[in-house]
Amino acid sequence: MKLVFILPLLLLSAGAFAQQQKADSTANAVAAKTVKEDFRDDWADLHHYAAENKALAPAAASEKRVVFLGSSIFEFWKTRMPEYFNNKAYIDRGISGQISPQLLIRFRQDVIDLKPKAVIILAGSNDLAGTTGHVSIESIMNNVKSMAELAKTNHIKIILCQYLPISEYSWRKELKPADKIIALNKAIKNYGNENGFTVLDYFSPLVDSRNGQRAELTIDGVHPNAAGYKIMAKVTDEAIAKTLK
Repeated sequence: MKLVFILPLLLLSAGAFAQQQKADSTANAVAAKTVKEDFRDDWADLHHYAAENKALAPAAASEKRVVFLGSSIFEFWKTRMPEYFNNKAYIDRGISGQISPQLLIRFRQDVIDLKPKAVIILAGSNDLAGTTGHVSIESIMNNVKSMAELAKTNHIKIILCQYLPISEYSWRKELKPADKIIALNKAIKNYGNENGFTVLDYFSPLVDSRNGQRAELTIDGVHPNAAGYKIMAKVTDEAIAKTLK
């Protein structure tokens, strides 16, 4: 008689246990999907453009693809003057806040692997702004030179940018970057001329009497507005045409 009562209880217990296991499994799967991936080891933010790079069609033999490698100046260009990158072989790979060693780490993924005809390298301002550590003109130039050498080895033409004028960083008002920007630009120009690279001057068309950006061309003294980007577009197109002729 006891077995008659025990058997149904065992069956009920087994069923409840199976349902609980199924519920736990489902909950774990949902939790796994909602856990945010940890990118703390990706200091150079390689994942930033990984999906876009993967989706990018291979460059056609006749395509004059140009990669724009830099920080916020280039990244914001896409939003403040998006038409500049429409229906052209111009690929923007700017990431806000990046310093020159981060650009160097990204160079293979975000430049070489995209098979461009030319690369435009804009680097140095965030280094000088003291975003991280203590930086010298020499250390910035070492990273720029390494990027240029990588490009040259991979048959990519090089356009080096003289940086935009900046007299003050809104987030670090104690710094006086104008003279350092000028010194960096001189080093970039000398290196570019010595090696036969195109030097793209973003400084001269935007500068005011204080060696900062003209007020009507900037939103904060560091980043251009739409009018500033329009001027940059003109000199950039001229530099690209000269480089790829």
